Amino acid sequence: MHTMNQRSRLFINTPLGLVLLGGLAISALASCGFAADSTPARSITIYSSAQPGAIDPMMYRPVRAGVMGYNPYAYSQQRVPGYAVVREDRAVKIAQGRGELRISDVAALIDPTTVSFKSLTDPSGTRVADQNFQFDLVSNEKLLDRYIDKPITVVVQRGDQPGEVRGTLISAQGGVLILRDQSGSIVTLNGYQSLELPALPEGLITRPTLVWNTASTIGGDQTARITYQTEGVTWWADYNLVFSEGANANKGTLDIGAWVSILNQSGASYGDARLKLVAGDVQRSPRDNNLAMRQMARSEVTESAGAPSFQEKSFFEYHLYTLSEPTTIPDSSTKQLELFAPPRGVPCDKILVFAGQDENLWWGGEPLSEQTYGVQSKSTVDVYLRFKNDEKSGMGMPLPAGRIRVSKLDQDDGGLEFIGEDVIKHTPRNEQVLIRLGQAFDIVGERKQTDYRFDSGRNRIDETIEIEVRNRKAEPVQVVIKERMYRWTNWEFLGQTPPHEKLDARTVHFPVTIEANGKATVKFTVRYSW
Repeated sequence: MHTMNQRSRLFINTPLGLVLLGGLAISALASCGFAADSTPARSITIYSSAQPGAIDPMMYRPVRAGVMGYNPYAYSQQRVPGYAVVREDRAVKIAQGRGELRISDVAALIDPTTVSFKSLTDPSGTRVADQNFQFDLVSNEKLLDRYIDKPITVVVQRGDQPGEVRGTLISAQGGVLILRDQSGSIVTLNGYQSLELPALPEGLITRPTLVWNTASTIGGDQTARITYQTEGVTWWADYNLVFSEGANANKGTLDIGAWVSILNQSGASYGDARLKLVAGDVQRSPRDNNLAMRQMARSEVTESAGAPSFQEKSFFEYHLYTLSEPTTIPDSSTKQLELFAPPRGVPCDKILVFAGQDENLWWGGEPLSEQTYGVQSKSTVDVYLRFKNDEKSGMGMPLPAGRIRVSKLDQDDGGLEFIGEDVIKHTPRNEQVLIRLGQAFDIVGERKQTDYRFDSGRNRIDETIEIEVRNRKAEPVQVVIKERMYRWTNWEFLGQTPPHEKLDARTVHFPVTIEANGKATVKFTVRYSW
């Protein structure tokens, strides 16, 4: 088990009120009659279905107050790529015999089919006859719809002073109110300051609510365990690396920082909750993607104190990361936690790779005999960093999939400059991590076909390839020339071949060292037969 010291950062999106409900009396909202909920003991286990590094920043970007449509995710049918299992132990009051229990501070995106209720105090004598999830939340449009053909009071601006218009509401479409006053005249209001309504209509609620019809032999004060799944919660890993060059141009070291980001748009906050994160591809049955984001918010930034740690362990065929102390995950927020204490000086290799072939080669079901197919060459040389995720290197912990960003220190001004990023899959201990950063500026390559012979009678193709890589740097470099034998599965080199490494059935690496302002040439002949 690994303990991972961490810091945390919290970005809270404080919910806005319903702007057009400013005139509704607070007592009307409070008249719903919900039973007060005791502070529960919570745990939340978060699962992510996001592709590594694929979280769109707009998904967790806050909405600016008063700017409708600023965040398209707040109004679209997009779904946060993840879910959570929430477990709460609550102090509740159960009626003896038959009764009703209402719990209102639950997630708005709850999956009602996953809800379970169990009395820990009286498990054999207290049971649930039926359960309901009520989510018809109050809104300006729903209020007006319920008050059609009923009297309302509308506050409007008349000159410098507000005035009141009273009448029976007969239409409320597109923000335009049509009333019939006491004289029978029709009044059209295209704008107003506020509404005054006598009460909240029956059936509308202010928060999503779970309702159980219970049957209990003893009733009274009990502790109940409530468990459910909710959409709208996800997590992902971000890695920030600082690269330092070594005396050898192809060697260096890395300082590695790892952060976990948690996005909560489920419609509920989880205070003082035990947090667990599951890393791995957990199978789920298909879900309906038409779940709307229901929160519109603005942002504040706070810094949490203390340094709890993540403990990692294998769990079934996945990995489980458990935070050592309870934490709070507010609704409409992005919280960041440091995954592990940053290792420093992790040895790494800088690798330059020239793969001159077209990356979109078709691996056909028959020999590719067209002479010009696949011989087009690109000139760019790719740059990679590689390090070993083992204890000897200062690592040795399972790395969840995520985006990995690399910076390098500018010695002239002490600033960190971004030099590239990539994504990594879930990486076990003792495996290598390969990061593609971009393309080298001063190193170019050229690949060409110098000979080609297709012998249909003998069912074979002989092809000669010549590759040249030029180094325009002031120091020597090492480059790996990557070749794929794409014409057919059976192949062999003919004649004298430069030093090489066969990676798999169709991939060969030719390592070369190129002097400053020099060039290296690799030439080989390959025979395909079938």
